[in-house]
Amino acid sequence: MAQISPVLGLDFGTSNSAAAYLRDGDPVLVAMDGGHTTLPTTFFFEFDTRKTLIGDAANQALLDGIEGRFMRALKRVLGTPLMHETRQILKERVTFVEIIARFLSHIKTRAEAQAGVTFERVLSGRPVVFYGANDPREAQAEADLRACYLAAGFKEVGFLPEPEAAALANGAAIQPGETGLIVDIGGGTSDFSVFRATPAGVYVLASHGVRIGGTDFDRAISIERVMPLLGKGSELRKVMGPGRSPVPNAIFNDLATWEKIPFLYTPQTRRKVDEMLRLANEPEKLARLATLLEHELGHEVAFAVERGKIAANAGDESAAIALAQIERGLSAILPPQILAACLWPQARMLHEGVRDTLQMAGVDAAAIDHVIYVGGSSLMAMVAQAARAECPDAHHSFSKVFTAVTDGLAIAAARG
Repeated sequence: MAQISPVLGLDFGTSNSAAAYLRDGDPVLVAMDGGHTTLPTTFFFEFDTRKTLIGDAANQALLDGIEGRFMRALKRVLGTPLMHETRQILKERVTFVEIIARFLSHIKTRAEAQAGVTFERVLSGRPVVFYGANDPREAQAEADLRACYLAAGFKEVGFLPEPEAAALANGAAIQPGETGLIVDIGGGTSDFSVFRATPAGVYVLASHGVRIGGTDFDRAISIERVMPLLGKGSELRKVMGPGRSPVPNAIFNDLATWEKIPFLYTPQTRRKVDEMLRLANEPEKLARLATLLEHELGHEVAFAVERGKIAANAGDESAAIALAQIERGLSAILPPQILAACLWPQARMLHEGVRDTLQMAGVDAAAIDHVIYVGGSSLMAMVAQAARAECPDAHHSFSKVFTAVTDGLAIAAARG
């Protein structure tokens, strides 16, 4: 009979989530909806049926134009007062703790059905830092995530930094005495771990993290390329007297931020935009913003930005952000060189993240034998460019981009 660990390893991600358990000493990934091994961390509250859809079903409902409320990147709300505020959704009052718990409960149910056991204990991945080592929100973010797991039905919750889990999963791939660097770029954070392989297993020398990830890349692109088409940077006539004032940036910043988009669909925001439209120096741009809010197209635009980013990252010189859902024929060009210009501040932070981690580990860059990339956003070209610039002599591996953290959590969970 197969021996199955009673602890589930679960990687709750900003953009995607996954889970695994150990069976006869080997990690087994949990099959999610459609047989995939990852589940989009998305939610859709359908107005007509009053159903809560998650993952691929939530994404499809948005694409199909079904009436409802879409949410993504809720991991970035951890540690903020928003987590415990009660909100009216589908005629019930719920908190984000309860919403995330439903998502985690769905994964728990699928894992138990596949493994044939009840998982009362979970080992969760977590970023090295949610916000920053000295940020007062740091402890609260982990406490919030623990509360979500407990509300999902788990009785015991442990945490392991995600890059350390990835190091465990990759330890067998390098020779004893060699040194590796994990570069884990997720949807909301970038984590780094320096580890050394020994005959007894993996020894982590240092871990470090910064609060940037794929959703921040999207935000930077959106602010630079999309929001000017909606009125960012334009001017308003003053209500009284001559002169002009700039259009306030707050609404554009929120519209470019995945987790803040749902909060813009309020009568107050629409009234504010209507008032700005009457005073706009370039009314055609503010009219686009009004259309977006009227039809609640913020997430469609965010997905368009993401698609444009992926195309540009692949080297497509004709890459663009298609915005026809707002206005026929509207788009923002995004060739690779413009993508690089939009993301240079984030690229600089990645360089610094690698250097800081090496310094914390007391390891010279020349001593790194392997750089191992983890997380979907690690496939951005600028990530490898930064790591290769800092560790040019290392072997660079992308073989376990999507599975390393989850596999490592399952291995660590079984060890107790």
